[in-house]
Amino acid sequence: MGHMIEFKRPDASTCRGYLAGAGKDKPGVVVIQEWWGLNDQICGVADRFARAGYNALAPDLFQGRVTQEPDEASHLMSGLDFPGATHQDIRGAIDHLRGVSSGKVAAMGFCMGGALSIAAAVHVPNLAAVVCFYGLPPQEFADPANIRIPFQGHFAKRDDWVTPAAVDALESAMRGSGNPPELYRYDADHAFFNERRADVYAADNANLAWERMLAFLARQLS
Repeated sequence: MGHMIEFKRPDASTCRGYLAGAGKDKPGVVVIQEWWGLNDQICGVADRFARAGYNALAPDLFQGRVTQEPDEASHLMSGLDFPGATHQDIRGAIDHLRGVSSGKVAAMGFCMGGALSIAAAVHVPNLAAVVCFYGLPPQEFADPANIRIPFQGHFAKRDDWVTPAAVDALESAMRGSGNPPELYRYDADHAFFNERRADVYAADNANLAWERMLAFLARQLS
């Protein structure tokens, strides 16, 4: 359904991304990849958003590099310029969607992309809402207490990466700052939404999370 494009970053350079369109009068969603890269699964999420009525753009944060090996994925993530990805690639994607859509724009992401969705909520203007799946950035880079826009989070109870205690701290920080989040905790493992991960995929939880996200976006982007 979608296709690869190049869009402008704020520094006037370009970034590649996968754009799945639903129409000029539709709102936008920036889809932020996991540490595997901009793979078919993430492009499929963008296509799914387009079928649901959203213009979806997934920026290619690893510049064409994709892997299925955890060690290589960890290396790619460790080498990513997180401030640059936030302030340039993701902000550029948001600005691009604002140009092709007449509606508002949200951002969402998974794991590494979930962490970057929080970073975008803290640092990037012109975002109407954010949805995070099982990701948290370093607090010194993006403190959730500084989120001032509607936020929905989906987290797993059996997660050694983003632990239940870390999720509780996120909720406490946002409530303490006067912006209580909409959080959901699932009896599942990290990456439960990824249908390509048979070892952790939980179809019922993933489908419930998708419906909750669509309802949230409908409220915030209308």
